[in-house]
Amino acid sequence: MAKHGKKYTDAVKKIDSDRLYSPREALKLAQELSYTSFDETVEIHARLNVDPRHADQLVRDVIVLPHGLGKTVRVLVFAQGEDAQLARDAGADFVADDDEFINKIAAGWLEFDIAIATPPMMGKVGRLGRVLGPRGLMPNPKAGTMVPGDDIPRAIKESKAGRVEYRVDRTANIHAPIGKISFDTDKLVDNMAVLMESIVHNRPAVTKGRYILRVVVSASMGPGINVDPTQAENMKG
Repeated sequence: MAKHGKKYTDAVKKIDSDRLYSPREALKLAQELSYTSFDETVEIHARLNVDPRHADQLVRDVIVLPHGLGKTVRVLVFAQGEDAQLARDAGADFVADDDEFINKIAAGWLEFDIAIATPPMMGKVGRLGRVLGPRGLMPNPKAGTMVPGDDIPRAIKESKAGRVEYRVDRTANIHAPIGKISFDTDKLVDNMAVLMESIVHNRPAVTKGRYILRVVVSASMGPGINVDPTQAENMKG
């Protein structure tokens, strides 16, 4: 078991482990208990009443947080010709429009956070599966990162504005960032509301009874704070 330092232990003592906090109270407390010298990411962890082994119970979506994530997002676009120029004009940080660039990625260059591709480029991008796949960077239509050329500007804008892709893991949990600890609490509440509303919207039809079993708020280095699942489920983005 990992051993925590004194600052972490002191933070834990200020949390009532028997209490279910409102979303706002939990976010505010996470901010008050932050003890690091860097701007931590605020994370939401939600346990769902689903069985991810079944395809009809896979909960996933792509959302755009109204107040962003508070970090610079580097976007790479796989495109050629007019689509490549459209990507440059729309603010892409990198445009992979030839084999030389694709070979560079195959060799291990990964100085980007999100990869977007047009359908004609997927034949070449597919060869990068072993590099991009394990890092969650492989473009695909479900994630909104494989788009037609005329949709490139929107995809880039959303990626830089605070685009978050979440997916339930094999233990039926969702983990997603909603901003930085330095954000105004109201902005964190707004971002969390959009995430929770999306999770509720994607409730599998086969799920019976309570859907969201547990919600925890935490800073990236801080202890978890239990949120009332009913209040979290009824947040409106």
